[in-house]
Order: sequence, then C-alpha cells, then structure tokens
Amino acid sequence: MLVVNATSTAPKIMTQESYDYANRDGLWPISWNDFHGLCQALALAAAEFAPEIIIAIGRGGFYPGTLIAHLLRTEIYPVRFTRRVNDVVLHEEPQWLLEPPALVNGKRILIVDEISSSGQTLLGARQKIEEMGAAVVKTAVLYAHTWGVDVPDYIGLISDALLLNPWDREAVVDGRIQFHPEYISAFAQQEIPLDDSLRIPATPFTLAKS
Repeated sequence: MLVVNATSTAPKIMTQESYDYANRDGLWPISWNDFHGLCQALALAAAEFAPEIIIAIGRGGFYPGTLIAHLLRTEIYPVRFTRRVNDVVLHEEPQWLLEPPALVNGKRILIVDEISSSGQTLLGARQKIEEMGAAVVKTAVLYAHTWGVDVPDYIGLISDALLLNPWDREAVVDGRIQFHPEYISAFAQQEIPLDDSLRIPATPFTLAKS
C-alpha cells in the first residue's frame, strides 16, 4: 500500500467545503485488494461476537458491510444516517434518511461504516438501535483517524492520511470518468498534484446492451 507524505432541531445548512482536508497527513490510496483484506480482518474479529444482523450505514458503509455480511453469512440491512445529500454535505449533524428495521429488537447487532472521524454517525446510530431494543450493539469501521479511535469496537486501520477509497475515487463528470471533485479539492488543500496513477486500473468494457 502506497503512502505519499505531504442534534439541533433546525439543521444548519453546510457546504462541501465543511470538510477540512488540509489537516490530513499525506495520501493513502486504498486498493480493492486492501479493501478485501481489511474486511476479512474485521469479519474474523467480529466472528466471536457472532452478530445476528449487520446494519450498514450508507453510502460508504454499504461496501464493507456487504462484504463482511457475506463473509459472516449474516443478514444485512441498510440505513442512511448522514450529513450528505446527493454527495454534498448539507447538515451540521447526521440526519436519519432511512432508519433501522424493527427486527433489530432483541438481536446482536454489528454496525458497519466506512470511517470514524468525529464519531457522531456511529454514536447516533448505536443510540438509535439500542433504543429500538437491540440486545447488544457493536461497531466496526474500515478506518479511523487518531481523533476518532475511541468510538468503534473494531477498526481496520488508523491513519490521519487522506484515504482514497477504490469506490468513490472517480465520478462521471461532463460525460467522462474523472477524479471525484471532492478529492480534487482535497489534493489542492494539501498541495498534492493530481496523478493519473491514482486512478482505478479498471478493465475497459463496451456494454453488451445500451
């Protein structure tokens, strides 16, 4: 893996710039192989807990949540508890867009998300699921920043680098696959030049039907 050094009742409307990437310590591109290995490690750690239901917090938590659910052969349900709408940060605190199912009552629950930074999302989701009667609730994340390590029960890796996910590194912009605009902004805040080697080395396909 390459490391390049370099609840209010009236939610406040935010902008995408509310994420300050200038305080990240370098750049860490996560490959699909890295992602798979991290999920394997999290699944092995959580196996002793034997969760009966995995709650994946979307969108970022859908990726590890789904793979971990497959590895543990466990039921999974999606939730949306987020500051973002349509890929833009709109709220100062996470808002419920899709709540957990009632069947969490009496079950051992593993909440899975992408990253722990402030910990707000994990803590709010955990509180909600406990209030719904879950027997035991634990949390797992792929990553945590050093200021977010106290909240999750299981953490794949701890880093203060700008972590580049394999699933959100690119986006369709002006009809082409390009670097995600948020990452471009983050690179600029750290004065890191764009490098095409950081793009996903995907096999090009022509659609069989379009």
